[in-house]
Amino acid sequence: MSSLGSAAEALESLGPIPKTMRAGVFREKGIVRVEEVPVPEVGEGEALIKVSACGICGTDIKKIFQRYVEPPQILGHELSGTVVAVGHGVDKWTPGDRVMSFHHIPCGRCFYCEKRLFSQCQQYKTTGLTAGFTPNGGGFAEYVKAMPWVADRGMVALPDNVSFEEATFIEPINTIVKAVQKARITASETVLILGCGPIGLQLLMVSKLEGAQLYTSDPIPQRREKSLTLGALESFDPTSGKLVEEVRARTDGRGADAVLVAVAHPSVVTDALAAARPGARILLFAANDPVTKIEFPAAAVGIDEKEILGSYSAAVDIQESAADLVLGKKLPVMEIVTHRFRLDRIQEALELAARPTAESLKILITHA
Repeated sequence: MSSLGSAAEALESLGPIPKTMRAGVFREKGIVRVEEVPVPEVGEGEALIKVSACGICGTDIKKIFQRYVEPPQILGHELSGTVVAVGHGVDKWTPGDRVMSFHHIPCGRCFYCEKRLFSQCQQYKTTGLTAGFTPNGGGFAEYVKAMPWVADRGMVALPDNVSFEEATFIEPINTIVKAVQKARITASETVLILGCGPIGLQLLMVSKLEGAQLYTSDPIPQRREKSLTLGALESFDPTSGKLVEEVRARTDGRGADAVLVAVAHPSVVTDALAAARPGARILLFAANDPVTKIEFPAAAVGIDEKEILGSYSAAVDIQESAADLVLGKKLPVMEIVTHRFRLDRIQEALELAARPTAESLKILITHA
């Protein structure tokens, strides 16, 4: 928590809590409208956060532009801000505290939690952060409410030297660390990352900490160049038809030890399997929608013994260590932020995220 003095000063600067707020409300496929909605009321064990910044995630784009959830909803889950009110029984947080908040927190007691499969826990699947309507994050609104299990175990205090924008990376970096751990990346291994968008570049940053030899692939030259500045040894154009040949040429003909797939397209999985050596691990990070079907040669798994792995969402048991990568400024996360939009331009921001340009990478919605 913040010091009493700085917390009081922060709270005073925010002013009184209004009855209504502006929010980007998902109303129909591909459309988010800025509307005036009620500020969530805080009950026992809950906390109200005034949002300062929220990152746009690829999952938000899928939900909105492919209508994987039913409107109306207020999305946005990579958020940070200031606690402005707490309910009875909350002793961890004081109004004025600077925080980020996860939107999913597991129960810690069920079969899946015992197996470290936290994202399969029933409570985890129940979103605990809301700005109204069906709870679904709420960072695209001016205020969000953390429900008791999130207020208790899912909020992280921010030191004064960490900006709200930096803090929006704490949740996605947790998911990235979980994925890199699941792919069992180790020092000296050759790792290929397919896709140099925001997720691919974060996978690159975290894999670099493990000491891996990193190669990337992306059809956009500017994204390939960015991956080189962040630690990739080389970056390949997948449209050249030579990706597999290039990777094998750098691994004595074997292929990569691990391939991290940060592109939500079935054909990329075929490339990943072809570029991986026998016995390699292929981690599907972006394949997380309920519609896409993926086909691959059975022999790639049954004979070549390649492992296809999935990783979804965050892990509570790495919450502190993963957050420290951002809070301790151990990752250059701000180097991938290219655009900031105020809430009244959220539709423009979402459309850019859905159809990125050569110049766009991570996009933030800023409220302050």
